[in-house]
Amino acid sequence: MMNHIISKAMARHYFVRRATSTAFLMPGVTTAATNHRVPMNATKWNSHPTAPTSAIPAATLRFSSTDSATQKMEFQAETKQLLDIVTHSLYTDKEVFLRELVSNASDALEKLRHLRATSTVETNVDADVPLEIRITTNEEDRTITITDTGIGLSRQEMMDNLGTIARSGSKSFLKDQNVTGSDASLSGLIGKFGVGFYSAFMVGDKVEVRSKSALSSVEVDEGPLVWSSEGIGSYEISPFISDDEKEEQTRGASIVIYLKDGMEEYSDKKRVETILKKYSNFVTFPIYLNGEKVNTMEAAWSLEPSKVSDEMHKEFYKYVAGAFDEPLYHLHYRADAPLEVKALFYVPSFHSEKYGMERMEPGVSLYSRKVLIESNSKDILPDWLRFVKGVVDSEDLPLSISREKPQDTLLIKRLRNALLRKFISFLASKAKKDAEAYKQEFFPEFGHFLKEGIAQDFEFQDKLAKLLYFESSKMDAGALTSLDEYISRIPAEQKDIYYLCAPTRELAMESPYLEAFKRADKEVIFVYSAIDDFVMTNLKTFEGRNLISAEKSNLDLGEESTDEEKSKDESELGGLSSDSANQLCTWIQLTLKDKLAKVKTTSRLVDSPAVITDHESGALRRMMRLVDTKAGPGVSPQLPLQTLEINPKHPLIIGLEAIKETQPQVAEIISEQIYDNALVTAGIMDDSRTMIPRLNDILLCLVNDAKGKPESNASEKAT
Repeated sequence: MMNHIISKAMARHYFVRRATSTAFLMPGVTTAATNHRVPMNATKWNSHPTAPTSAIPAATLRFSSTDSATQKMEFQAETKQLLDIVTHSLYTDKEVFLRELVSNASDALEKLRHLRATSTVETNVDADVPLEIRITTNEEDRTITITDTGIGLSRQEMMDNLGTIARSGSKSFLKDQNVTGSDASLSGLIGKFGVGFYSAFMVGDKVEVRSKSALSSVEVDEGPLVWSSEGIGSYEISPFISDDEKEEQTRGASIVIYLKDGMEEYSDKKRVETILKKYSNFVTFPIYLNGEKVNTMEAAWSLEPSKVSDEMHKEFYKYVAGAFDEPLYHLHYRADAPLEVKALFYVPSFHSEKYGMERMEPGVSLYSRKVLIESNSKDILPDWLRFVKGVVDSEDLPLSISREKPQDTLLIKRLRNALLRKFISFLASKAKKDAEAYKQEFFPEFGHFLKEGIAQDFEFQDKLAKLLYFESSKMDAGALTSLDEYISRIPAEQKDIYYLCAPTRELAMESPYLEAFKRADKEVIFVYSAIDDFVMTNLKTFEGRNLISAEKSNLDLGEESTDEEKSKDESELGGLSSDSANQLCTWIQLTLKDKLAKVKTTSRLVDSPAVITDHESGALRRMMRLVDTKAGPGVSPQLPLQTLEINPKHPLIIGLEAIKETQPQVAEIISEQIYDNALVTAGIMDDSRTMIPRLNDILLCLVNDAKGKPESNASEKAT
């Protein structure tokens, strides 16, 4: 968008210049207002006849006095509009101005270092001055000064780079030096767009740039210069002369910002230090704030992994995570595709969400050339990995013009997937190489997030499923098994993986749904939370095997009845006959017609009278009730009609069949209680307090019976 605006303004500016004699003063033309002749190198357009369309000449040259050393440049109308956009609309946070100016200072130092190493150009001005960045705040004068001891600016460079919006001095330098993208000698250059300098006008109503070029030839010809502007109508370039030795300009440049009303916070040392540590803490060159070094920590991710000690990792983790604990794991990763990237991820020893605190923000920040672009970026890793802390740095990452967000959405998605694959692979290696530490330390703390990932990231479901661990019916309490380990233990002919959802292991082991599996000697995985149940429902299969709930009806557990059992009726085996059982099923369904869709007999039960099957998950039902905004206060969603399976061998079912004709009222109470008991077992009873009146009536029947009173009176009371 910004490039479009710039190009459009550039075209308009060109035609205005052609059409209006006073719009641009051509070389050799004498001005009517000042009677001064414009020198050949007065404007950028005269020295660069084929200027690029992305750069806009910022001003018309006019001398403000007979002193030819002072030049006053007036901004054109289009340039004023663009400057207003840059200073008021481009950046989200005003504090970013300091990041931009420090980045420019770092580039100036990088350019000088490169010239000293590779060029024959003499750069011995103030040769004893070290390469560094100095920042000074003055609360009394309401100023902040950013000084670098880098390459400095000539008069022409001030006109070209400071008087022109969207012209990157760093890009021009790379072009002049014939540096290609593969040349690592200038990989530290940060600037790209040529708009960062103008961010100073977000907080300042006047900006001065005092500069002394490092090039010996320029210094002899021009000496120190000062560029000044209020960012409104014009700027001036003049010799810099100071009577105060403290303000004497050495090699490099000093940007002095006179802060606006309401921007006094940026002259406060503590506030500025906070901003520097946030955005520029890893800039290659030392940064001094009022004489004290600020960037004391090294960018650990930029070092070779073998050169980063455990102590460095601990210190760096505490910095990036703002934590006091020590990291459980760290992953130091480098890649060249889909773009060059350096990443350093940490897994904390704990997370805060389990304590009922608010949802965590993403923990990985995005850097480019060691400068913070986006803190706690939501684009680098998926939300379910928000517990991971760390840094991702890419030198050639496509950024928005404000350098606050990555720009190429498709490329960022590819980068995100590459980082995600690497991190999942890293966890898999930890689970394999140090299984006990993974199961005892990592998984109990962060397994919840992996399950969340299965529900959100369908592309990586299979890989994440391998990282899950559960308790099992055939393992001791507290022991965990993976799905792969479960498959390794089951018979080859078993094609399904069985799981049972229950609040605790004790309830799972006593569950009626487990009875058939105990009898068939089948292993069942135990899951204890709503998200576990949700994960199993979403996965559906694992390694070609179906994930089957133990609460499902018509389970085929491979049990075979003996010939003797097949030849006998149920009544001969101690239960109801087939006809009696079928009649009882019909009676129960008619009695509880508002609650039951189907009643049938089952052979899966051993010690329990009945179960509900093919029902919705109790854990998910409770979770949905929490988020249901349609139901009013005190209103529960209606439970759908259920399928009830009864055990024809259980004494309670046999007794119910015996009294359904002789004592129908008592039989009805018993059938209702059997149904409610099955709902409780399935975990889908919304409020068990509804059973209390009926339970009291049943107890009253027992008391009356014990006292020898006629049962008919008790049954009348019960109804």
